[in-house]
Amino acid sequence: MNTPRIDLSLQQLEAFVQVARLGGFRAAAEQVGVSQPALSRTIRQAEQTLGMRLFDRDTRHVAITPAGEELLPIAQRILGEFDSAFSELGQFLQGRSGRVTVAALPSAGTALVPMAIAAFRRQYPQVEFTLTEAPAEALLQAVEDGLVDLGLSVRPQPDQRLQYRHLQDDPMVLLCRGDDDLAQRASAPWNVFAQRPFIASLPHSSIRPITDAVFVQKRMAIRPAFEYPSVSAGGAMVRAGLGLMAVPRLALELVNMTGLVAVPLVQPQSGRSIGIVTRIGRSLPPASRAFMDMLQALARSWGGASPKPGGDRQRGKEAGA
Repeated sequence: MNTPRIDLSLQQLEAFVQVARLGGFRAAAEQVGVSQPALSRTIRQAEQTLGMRLFDRDTRHVAITPAGEELLPIAQRILGEFDSAFSELGQFLQGRSGRVTVAALPSAGTALVPMAIAAFRRQYPQVEFTLTEAPAEALLQAVEDGLVDLGLSVRPQPDQRLQYRHLQDDPMVLLCRGDDDLAQRASAPWNVFAQRPFIASLPHSSIRPITDAVFVQKRMAIRPAFEYPSVSAGGAMVRAGLGLMAVPRLALELVNMTGLVAVPLVQPQSGRSIGIVTRIGRSLPPASRAFMDMLQALARSWGGASPKPGGDRQRGKEAGA
């Protein structure tokens, strides 16, 4: 046998709880911000729905009935859960709770994102994060497919349904051993790669198009001596004496700089643009929008330049620094 549904509104429950708590209709009406006749009508409607009285009242006294005693803890629990649920919704709408999903290039995921998350969590400790790393092509596709809220990546192609917000420029540097003559220079020209073995990134990375474009611009026919699968592996190859690398400055965070030195590359100065990528037409959760604001504020505090990686222009221990 099905129990009939009791259809009391939140307004009726709130009125009932206030009368029970304050012991009178006048004080309860003032508490909920309505007139006393309006509050009395609300209680009568609740009693009609239940088919029994909630209060015994005369001109001088108001007393809760046994039915009211039974309803009171139920009404208090319902109102408490309602307030709690909408408090959680309010936190979400203000960006104070929820989950932010971020995809980043490995260098940005190491050099930029942890600092931004730490700063964000100090203000909004209830927000959770999911961070993934991917090369540029896969990362931009993940943003376009809606698999992540936002990406930290290079500028996408114009034909992609992606919006780009610039954060900072990431200049290219030469990576060599600390005992190399190049390590003593304030800068190095790109034509050094015509004279020494060049260790290149894989074609699908965000670095290879930069180096290829410079070589084309300078009409240099450079054939890589090796291709590295990761920046850290490339650094190990340089340390082993297999050649030189050209990498963005942020990528130094991925390299064990012991025994290595990074030298700015010039003639020409080149680099990549790092920014926030989102899908056009997608509504982001409030927490993700707030995190984007945090990233942009941090970028402004850096003055448009990268936070200085620990190994930049520093010799490692093996080089005596």
